[in-house]
Amino acid sequence: MTQTRTTRLERGRGALGPALELVHTGRAPTRAVLTAELGVTRATAGAVAAELEALGLIQVDARPAAAAGSQGRPSHRLSVAPNGPVVLAAQIHADGFRASLVGLGGRTVATAPGCMTVPADPSHIIDAVVAAGAGLLRETGRRCLGAGLAVPSAVAEPDGTALNPLHLSWPVGAPVRELFTEALAKSGITGPGGAPLAGVAGNDINLAALAEYRHGAGRGSRHLLCVATGHRGVGGALVLDGRLHSGSSGLALEVGHLTVNPAGLPCHCGSRGCLDVEADPLAFVTAAGREPGPAVSLLQQSRDLIRSEYADPAVRTAVELLVDRLGLGLAGLVNILNPDRVLLGGLHRELLEADPERLRAVVADRSLWGRSGSVPILACTLDHGSLIGAAEAAWQPVLDDPLAVLG
Repeated sequence: MTQTRTTRLERGRGALGPALELVHTGRAPTRAVLTAELGVTRATAGAVAAELEALGLIQVDARPAAAAGSQGRPSHRLSVAPNGPVVLAAQIHADGFRASLVGLGGRTVATAPGCMTVPADPSHIIDAVVAAGAGLLRETGRRCLGAGLAVPSAVAEPDGTALNPLHLSWPVGAPVRELFTEALAKSGITGPGGAPLAGVAGNDINLAALAEYRHGAGRGSRHLLCVATGHRGVGGALVLDGRLHSGSSGLALEVGHLTVNPAGLPCHCGSRGCLDVEADPLAFVTAAGREPGPAVSLLQQSRDLIRSEYADPAVRTAVELLVDRLGLGLAGLVNILNPDRVLLGGLHRELLEADPERLRAVVADRSLWGRSGSVPILACTLDHGSLIGAAEAAWQPVLDDPLAVLG
């Protein structure tokens, strides 16, 4: 019997990664669905599921149950292991950082927010991020399989350097991936078998788009455009058939530097009137006639104004102004990229929810495909998408080949 199961597993070994991704993204809730999605025999699917369970990654219900009103043989339910391993995910933004432990399925196990002035030397805040993560690992006792970091900058490949941290005081070309890996080693965080962890780093909006594609409002899309503004600036990302379009060196979709107001504010990039300075939280707070304060982040100040003071004519006018600017930028992107779905995150999600008809009308009026194709414009649904996306990047080697990482 053992020999038979081993033979089946050997036949299905190449299916371990795809099977884990199906369970991870919720697309294979039962073994029957897994069998169909993988295109293998029921016996092979059973062996694959059993191996993933033995690795501590998924859970297979011991007693299969049929859904109410269904016919045919009941199937074992599959889910991620509730007490399984985690990855360390972290996000650095203009107002500090957040570190979390994230399991399969995009489930946050523990989190530690940190507010601090981001220093000019990136190693200081990266060390603080990793120290917070190490504390979470000690508290939970979870096994760590990887580490991912989201930063508000394009990250050049293959070097892992932050090329335009415009809203941080970091030097251009800061080696964030190298610093992250060094901080992991100094903290004593290790991977399977005590092996050192190689940290991964990426642009925060790219990672948020990947998270939305797998676990949020982007599910089912093939050409997903995500545009968002977090604490400062505007970013964009494109996910094509499940893969981030990063360009030749990781620098694609710098949508924050689309000009939407030629006579507008000077931008950090040297141009004027870019989305980055015309449609971010600072632009909104200023347009609403408020003085940016240090008590809470600009993003939170913007949210509070929209949610609590929308009746104020100045706030409503600011919403309309930023909606028009954002809509102009989105229309250009829709014309060029022809996405099948557009997601908006951060402050842009708040603007969409405040005046959805106006935003969709601006895009439709200025876009060929917006008029003829009625591209859906939806809100991101993950509250900390960049953080979950950093976890996705850290989980990727396991999703690609579980045995190579854990075997």
